[in-house]
Amino acid sequence: MKIDNSATGIRRMTTPRASGVVLAALGVLAFSFSFPGTVWALDGFGPWTATGLRGLIAAALAALGLTIVRGPRPQRKDWPALGVVAAGCAVGFPLLTTLALQTSTTAHSAVVIGALPMATASISAWRTRQHLPAAFWAAASLGALAVIGFTLTQNHGRVGLADLYLFAALLVCAAGYAEGGRLSSRMPGWRVIAWGVVLAAPVNLVVSVWGISRESVHLSATALLGMAYIAGVSQFLGFVAWYRGMGLIGVARASQIQLAQPLLTLVWAVLLMGEHLTIAAAITAVIVLACIVTTQRARN
Repeated sequence: MKIDNSATGIRRMTTPRASGVVLAALGVLAFSFSFPGTVWALDGFGPWTATGLRGLIAAALAALGLTIVRGPRPQRKDWPALGVVAAGCAVGFPLLTTLALQTSTTAHSAVVIGALPMATASISAWRTRQHLPAAFWAAASLGALAVIGFTLTQNHGRVGLADLYLFAALLVCAAGYAEGGRLSSRMPGWRVIAWGVVLAAPVNLVVSVWGISRESVHLSATALLGMAYIAGVSQFLGFVAWYRGMGLIGVARASQIQLAQPLLTLVWAVLLMGEHLTIAAAITAVIVLACIVTTQRARN
């Protein structure tokens, strides 16, 4: 009987963590298609139009979900954090990365994702005053440096306007991830992103109107497919899994799973965008996976 009780207790302790890892990984997989999807959307939409429309479509889906479920409204103390989610994940990151992808390749743009886990973990630790073990920071730093070094060497380390867009996108998105993950510990993850994109809807409406008045629109199957993906998955459904995963295993550890995202994006760049992938990618992938394992095993 004691053995059975112990086994039951172990299952109860490990199941939420395992579920969190799986959900966070699904979120990363969904996000890894975001850059190719954005490039496809730019085939028919301008950067401002694409950003505004993806936000409005996501807001419509989120509003529908909130209306059907009819759950409680966020508490007053949660609105500032939701504002950060809206500004960082529903407006800032989509706009800045879309502007960057006008002149930057998908592979080079992956640098922003390479540094994102470290930025997210750092902001989260600062906001929650959490002390993480040295092994965690060492592995996270090595993984981030490996990915950043790989993506930069592929483009000869040049820094241009697109890099500035990506750096700014990195900061605002990391803040949105950290605040969203913190809220997800006491609020369903899907509600966090749902309220975030709804809160950002007025801004995205202005962005859409401004973009449509100044940018040409050429509808094509590729553009519509890209828009459907970045609006429905990148902007909403991917966050549902991602925030839930962070809520279960913590922002810092979940963010390290995202170290695999740049490599996944590079794979899609080869398969879907026709870009060339070198053997250096395989070496970087091994380093990244080792760092993910280390960060997941690190304990406070």
